[in-house]
Amino acid sequence: MTRLFTAMVATETHTFSPLPAGFKLYEECYMVRSGKHAEPPSVFAVPLVIFRERAKARGWEVVESLACFAQPANRTLKHVYEAFRDEVLADLKKAMPVDVVILNLHGAMVAEGYDDCEGDLLMNIRKIVGPKVPIGAELDLHCHLTQEMIEAATALVIYKEYPHTDIADRAEEVFKIIADTVDSKVKPRMSLFDCRTIGLYPTTVEPMATFVKKMTALEGRNGVLSVSLGHGFPWADVREVGTKVLIVTDDRKAEGDKLAEELGREVYAMRKEIEPPWLDLEPAIDRSLNISAGKEKDSSLGIAGGNGPVVIADIGDNAGGGAPSDSTFILRSLLRRGIKSAAVGCFWDPGAVALAEDVGIGGKLDLRIGGKIGLVSGDPLDLKVTVTALVEELTDSLGTGLTSLGRAAAFRIDGTEIDVVANTGRSQTLSPDSFRQMGIDVMAKQLVVVKSMNHFRAGFAPVARGIVYAASPGAVDFNYKRLPYTKVRRPIWPLDENPWA
Repeated sequence: MTRLFTAMVATETHTFSPLPAGFKLYEECYMVRSGKHAEPPSVFAVPLVIFRERAKARGWEVVESLACFAQPANRTLKHVYEAFRDEVLADLKKAMPVDVVILNLHGAMVAEGYDDCEGDLLMNIRKIVGPKVPIGAELDLHCHLTQEMIEAATALVIYKEYPHTDIADRAEEVFKIIADTVDSKVKPRMSLFDCRTIGLYPTTVEPMATFVKKMTALEGRNGVLSVSLGHGFPWADVREVGTKVLIVTDDRKAEGDKLAEELGREVYAMRKEIEPPWLDLEPAIDRSLNISAGKEKDSSLGIAGGNGPVVIADIGDNAGGGAPSDSTFILRSLLRRGIKSAAVGCFWDPGAVALAEDVGIGGKLDLRIGGKIGLVSGDPLDLKVTVTALVEELTDSLGTGLTSLGRAAAFRIDGTEIDVVANTGRSQTLSPDSFRQMGIDVMAKQLVVVKSMNHFRAGFAPVARGIVYAASPGAVDFNYKRLPYTKVRRPIWPLDENPWA
């Protein structure tokens, strides 16, 4: 009987973040052993559940090891990463002989002493299983593709969409490639091309939306098994940061190399067009108010918009990018401007939630909120508020998976119709559900501020009147030239004007 081994050790590392990544960060976000995933599964577990179901449908035996994920933060502590890695390797040795390995990874995990955790894990797995056992992995779109990862794996498949609405589809894709490899139907060969570009590219707007369709159309033709674009994660000071094209062919390495370069050159040529239109904080609020008042139209949605609020993305304080998610810059500006109708969430502020739980719904507080972590969070705000809602667990969704934001409380700021959501589980806001569960009707608001970078688009774009990206002060700085890189391989755009010279 064919035996499949699966595991997940993953996070997205912001090497300039003020937050450390220790054991507790993983435990609070996601940690499961032996495949004991909840139903419905967490967004982090979706690929692993698909691997298990597809394998059992083929009559395979499945051995499931550690599955852990941490919300983005700084480097994972050395002993923590080594403990997770060694647990997976020990489980693998115990399960031997295995015929197949498929992993759910991120691709941008960095630990103290390990700039390429995925490469390290894959290389160690390869040493145990030997050269003939197929090893597949699904990666996040914001990955750093390294030569070690390519050498150790048989096939890597990356999300195509940002927001990541295709996690399940890519899990199906990598499973099929690896299963076909087991059945000797295909012989995967990977080709990698470095676009020499640092950036972040939403895929629901043009021209990236058309490029994603092009990648998909190329698959299944002329021996091309998979086409991926690894966008990279700009806030990591590692050598391999940046955008890369990855092609998996059926034993056609030369053709794969050529196609990877063609697509990579195309990405480089449109590098300035595919970055979202970030605005500094105050101009972003100005534009949001103009759109709300009908003085300006929003042409950036890319998908059908609605008649609801204007959504402001607080991208500088995105927990999904390694920020604390407790900055006060935007809320302070809204109050200073006298804006009355807004919803803001989610502030990572366990202390505020605890106080709200003490006084209960309807209780009044002199509340100090946000500004807890450091300079990137701004100063705390002192507000007079009324507690309007409490929940034991706030949940949100991305694609087919759920994510938990922990316990949560909603506050109405006295004298306004501004509602603020605070939570205990640091995580970005993904959809209107984060507000609806707190009794907040986003459709009745003039403005909605979400502490997110782009994942919110999937849930908010269908109802939003407009979407504005506010490059607010915070841990996630979108001026890449200001980031204190020391290890990034040069030349690379935009740090270097012409990286091909």
